[in-house]
Amino acid sequence: MEPQPVVVVMGVSGTGKTTVGRLLAAALHVRYADGDDFHPPRNVAKMAAGTPLDDADRRPWLDAVGAWARERGDRGGVVSASALKRAYRDRLRAAAPDAVFVHLAGDRDLIGRRMAARTGHFMPVELLDSQFAALEPLGSDERGVVVPVDGTPEETARLALDALRGLRGPGGRPHGGPAGGCPPR
Repeated sequence: MEPQPVVVVMGVSGTGKTTVGRLLAAALHVRYADGDDFHPPRNVAKMAAGTPLDDADRRPWLDAVGAWARERGDRGGVVSASALKRAYRDRLRAAAPDAVFVHLAGDRDLIGRRMAARTGHFMPVELLDSQFAALEPLGSDERGVVVPVDGTPEETARLALDALRGLRGPGGRPHGGPAGGCPPR
């Protein structure tokens, strides 16, 4: 059986990381983990109160996500995590060097409308601007793809799968830098 990559579905809140991540995991026949589940309760409470997390808040969360990714090894997996800054992605790659990123990208108005319409999530729409301000696009040396989220979740997942297949190098392992259809902002 061919080794599977660990895919990190990244982007600002409201892009559909959980929904698309689950669809990708099902299509790839690998396990899915929601990055939100790795947050300590104090992080969730802070975000729910409308306070953005700082780097110190994110470190233990990133380490927990990275540990999950490392444990998946060649079995592969899909995990959703905002991973907005290059430093955050570097921290995840330090734990799981073969991780590949799928950046779900859309414009602020679309994402804001989606966030306003969802229920039962701790992240308030008021924090969206701070997320866009923190967002650093994938660098040309980062393994990953940028996928627009202006379609349905199923369409977005299909675009992501196609883009991931385009990254596969010799032996089926992902390689290369960003590809895909839309700018990160």
